[in-house]
Amino acid sequence: MTNRDRTVLLSLFILSLCGLAQTNRPTTKTSSTTGAPDKAYMQKIWDAWGTLDPANVANFYASGPHTFFDIAPLKYGGWDEYQAGVKNVLAGYKRAKFTVNDDAAMHQHGDLAWGTATVKEEMTTNAGKVEMGNFRWTVIWEKEDGKWVIVHEHVSAPIG
Repeated sequence: MTNRDRTVLLSLFILSLCGLAQTNRPTTKTSSTTGAPDKAYMQKIWDAWGTLDPANVANFYASGPHTFFDIAPLKYGGWDEYQAGVKNVLAGYKRAKFTVNDDAAMHQHGDLAWGTATVKEEMTTNAGKVEMGNFRWTVIWEKEDGKWVIVHEHVSAPIG
């Protein structure tokens, strides 16, 4: 093997290592290190929902043509539609508490972040009936003007 062959092989090896090092994979770092949403931020969103007033949650959601899936009725085509529809559903309740469970997981990739969690709910209807359970939450945030806002959300409850 000549010196030229060794140089070419070494160069290809180094380029291969550089390519592997450049692989950009999502991380699960918390907001303290990346500024991305974390479990505390997730809980802050659900505490705002616990006020039963969608206006208190509006600042967490992006405006524009985004899709949000909720337990009821099913799908909203933007924050304005979501806020109006949920207001009617929440009108049947006088109290609510939501707790993000310990299975919360967040990932960040540039100006996008996504999270999953189960959320414990305890809601009291206007008639006094207490409803309790857990539901699933998948959320996608985008950083807009330095702030993480929800651009897609899926909330669902197990059947049964």
